[in-house]
Order: sequence, then structure tokens, then C-alpha cells
Amino acid sequence: MNINYPVYTLSNECHDCYKCIRECPVKAIKIENGHASVIPERCIACGNCVKTCPANAKRVRTDIDKAKNLIRAQKDVYVSLAPSWRASFENSAEKMIALLKQLGFKDVSETALGAQEVSIKTAQMLNSTENGLFISSACPVIVDYIRLYMPEFTKYITPIGSPLMTHSKMLKDIYGEDISIVFIGPCIGKKNEVTYSGLFDVALTFEELRMWFNEEIIDITKVARDNKFKFVPESAFEGTLYPIDGGMNQTIRKSGINDNVQLLEVCGLSSLQRALKNLNPEKLDKTIFIEALACEGGCVGGPCISSDKAGITMVSDILTKEKKRDSIPEEPKVVVDYDIESKTIVDKEYPLEDILKMLKKIGKHSVDDELNCGGCGYATCRDLAKALLDGDAETSMCVSYMRKIAMRKAAAMLRCMPSATVMVDSDMNILEANDAFMKMFTGDMYEVFKTRPDGLTGAAIERIVDFSDIFKTILNSGKDLHKERYPVKNRLYDISAFTIEENEIVGAVITDVTQSETNREKISQKAHEVISKNISIVQEIACLLGEHMVETETLLSSIANDYDDKEDEE
Repeated sequence: MNINYPVYTLSNECHDCYKCIRECPVKAIKIENGHASVIPERCIACGNCVKTCPANAKRVRTDIDKAKNLIRAQKDVYVSLAPSWRASFENSAEKMIALLKQLGFKDVSETALGAQEVSIKTAQMLNSTENGLFISSACPVIVDYIRLYMPEFTKYITPIGSPLMTHSKMLKDIYGEDISIVFIGPCIGKKNEVTYSGLFDVALTFEELRMWFNEEIIDITKVARDNKFKFVPESAFEGTLYPIDGGMNQTIRKSGINDNVQLLEVCGLSSLQRALKNLNPEKLDKTIFIEALACEGGCVGGPCISSDKAGITMVSDILTKEKKRDSIPEEPKVVVDYDIESKTIVDKEYPLEDILKMLKKIGKHSVDDELNCGGCGYATCRDLAKALLDGDAETSMCVSYMRKIAMRKAAAMLRCMPSATVMVDSDMNILEANDAFMKMFTGDMYEVFKTRPDGLTGAAIERIVDFSDIFKTILNSGKDLHKERYPVKNRLYDISAFTIEENEIVGAVITDVTQSETNREKISQKAHEVISKNISIVQEIACLLGEHMVETETLLSSIANDYDDKEDEE
């Protein structure tokens, strides 16, 4: 468990469902001992695994203590509040500021102020270019995705700092370089942006903010609105549209663009991949700008938005609160140059023979065996084989392979058991029966059933045995049953019947004890005969001993009396 990276796994909560692998767009998940862990160098912190983990085992690193330490150090700590806060909280701006100041922050400013400067600079750049491709740098997840997995497009990312980076520089220009800045928003990727931008100090999510409120026992509903609290240095205008799909492009249009510029929106990593596939930017005859966001619907669909509002309601709240201004400056107040370098993830290539050898380890001996069911989380069996070769997967992840292994083990155990074993379904049909069962109950038909590939599978149990009522009882009651020396015709059986799947499948282990019971009766009869004979002998011995004792007692008494008479005479 690497809790130093923004996303980590609680191993004890992970239940090997592999859903995180299925949902991870870059397969930055490693399975070890049945538990999933994030591979930091491959992860882009999109948060898909966090949102989709059914066991809540994927967690986001909590940085509340880092923010608290800044406040404890008596520094002036400013909040850069993401414009999507209106989609997450019901509070007014004045009340939100009051809550944050109660936590100890100096003042609160809107990240949207930085967004406005980014839009002005982007519009300038687009208007000064005849043709070509530009991809927004606003989303840190998009930036990491491109530079790691589509490095050929890294040079087309606009060399302008994100709205947060720009806003941070703006705050330091106004309030001094020695201030500290804590960003609060719905994005996990901002926790990575902290390390490579160096312009702000801590990134918290809306979920962390709610946790902080709870820790301080602040009842949001009881904190009064105070009209004296305002965003500093001023409230944002069109920049508040950034968290919705197409919001950035709307602000760029307001800044003014020429007819040669086309503004496109792409939300979602898979959509971006499709949009750029087979694209040659050098052949474009127009200037195309892509507002690229990793989360569907925009930042309001972020992994830590912490809101139960409907998507439409979130967008409506953002649009409703937009403040319009008469004119937009032609020049940005603040610009952050952003030099983005690619850091390509190179997947190791393996010879076909190695892949085929690994496929055989999971029971894939031919192309027909490659089901590509996706149960392991990978799209194809060959992708799983490559992950196995990389050491990021385990053979137990293949569901079909493990089912075959389980069936083989069960079949081997059934086949080798000396007792008769049978499984019956709710329709009273045999699901599985071993050879001992067929020998015991099919009589002359044994050789016929033995040659069948499925043996007795599908046969009605009541046509095979005369105690099918036992199976009905178990199916109805769900309770196990044990019968000792159960008589059926001229035979005696020990029957242990049990539930495999309640009201659906039952099983039984049956032992023919007729011969052993017969032998036991013979032994018992012999024992009784021996005991009776011994008793007679003991009785005879007792009688003889009794007679001998009487004669001895009489003789001794006579001698004693004679001895007494002689003493008297003397």
C-alpha cells in the first residue's frame, strides 16, 4: 500500500473483483496475492478506480494535516476555490467563505480568476496562428495522459499554465511570495500538479473539505451568512464556466477569435483517444483548439465532487451563478509559461512464443480457447498474458481457467471417493455422480452409463434410488440430514445428505453398510455365546469354591473346640 501517491488501495478491503483494472484507462493496476495496488509511475490519477471500486478499497490520499500545518505555522494561507464548488455545496459565496475562514484560512479566492487569464492568453495564441492543433493544458489528467501514453501529441498542448497555476501566481503577485495556497476542488490530479508546478502548496478535494468540517464539528447549516465576506481580490466572471463541458471554449469565444479558429470539446480519455487517432496535425488547414477534460461532463463529473445533485442541476447551478462583465481585457494580467515534457511509458514487447507459453498456463492452448471475456479486467487474453509476463497479474485472474481447475479438482475427488457421491438440482435431476454411485445403484446398466460421457448427468434421481424423498426434504428445509443403517429393500445404507446451494442443489455421500452390519451381528452372536459359556464356567467354579469353603470351615471349627476343652481341663 503506497499512501504517498494520491491514489492507493486498502489491501484488506480489496476483494479481487478486478473492476479497477476494467475501469482503468491505462491499466495502472498490479495484482499481487489477489489484491490490487496502483502503479504510481503509470497512473494518471483520473480517479476511475476510486469511483468504481465496489468495496471502497481504493482511497484518495488525505492532505488535511498538511493544510493544518500551514495554518499552525501562522502563515497567511489562502484558498484557491475551484468554481465547481457551487455544484457540490448549497452554500452562498458569503457562507462558504465564512466556513473556510472558520477553519483558519486568511482569505478565499476563486480559481476561476486564473481561468479567465488563461482564456485571454489562449485566444491570443489561436488568433496569431494560421493553422495547427492546440490542446488545452487546464486538466492535469489530460496532460499526464498525453505525455505518458500519446507522447507524439505532447508538443500540441498549449504552453500555458493551468487556471490553478495561473491563479496561484496571481495571488502571490498581489499578496506576496511568502503566502501559502491551498487548492480545494473535485480533482485528484491536482495532487500531482502540486509537485511539478511548485506554485501552490496543498491540493484538497471537496470530500476532504467535508471531512475537515466534521473533524472541527462545524455544522454547515448553523453557520450564518456574513455579507462582509467577499472573494479576494475580486469575484470571477466568465471563468466560473470552466468546470462544465465546453465552458472554457465559451470564455475563449467571449475573448474573441477569428473565423479560421475552430473550438472543439472532448470529454473522457477514450473520446480523446478516438479523436486523435490517425490524426496528422501537420496537415490541418485550420487552427483547431481542443478543450480536453478527462471527466465526462467536465469537472462537475470529477471523482471527488462529493455531491448527490443531478448532473443537469450541477450544470444549471454553474450557469446561473455566472457574472457577466461589459468587456474582456485584450491582454492577460498574469501568464504562466508551461514547458511540458513527454515521459513515455514504453510497454515491453514479448516474442509470440513467450505469449503463447503464458497462455497455456491459463489453459489457452488454441485461439478457440481465448474467450476474451474481460473477466480478468483486460480486454483480451493476450493482454492478460502480457501483464503476467510483466509481473502485474496472476493466473488466478482468469475466471474460465480457475473454473476449469475447480471442476477438475472436484471431478477427481468425486472419482476417487470410495463412497457413492451424487449431486441433485431443484428439479430432482442428477448434476454429478461418481463411479461408485453408478456401481451401487445402476446394477446391470452400469456398463451402459459408464460409457456415456456425462454418466448419470440429467437422469431423474427418483428413477435411480428408492430414497429420493431425502433429497426433497433437504431441498425444502435447507437442513443437513444423516441416516445411519437406513434400510432400503434388503440393503442398509449410511446416508449423509447436505445443502450445496440452498433450495437449489443438494448432495449426498452414501455408504453400503449391509455387509459390515451382517458381520457385526455374527460377531455379536459369537460374543454372546462366549459370554454365556464363560458365565456357566464361573458359576461352576463358584459352586466348587463354596463347597470347599464349608468343609474347611467345619474342620477348623472342630479343631478349635478340641483345643479349648483341653485348656479348660488343665
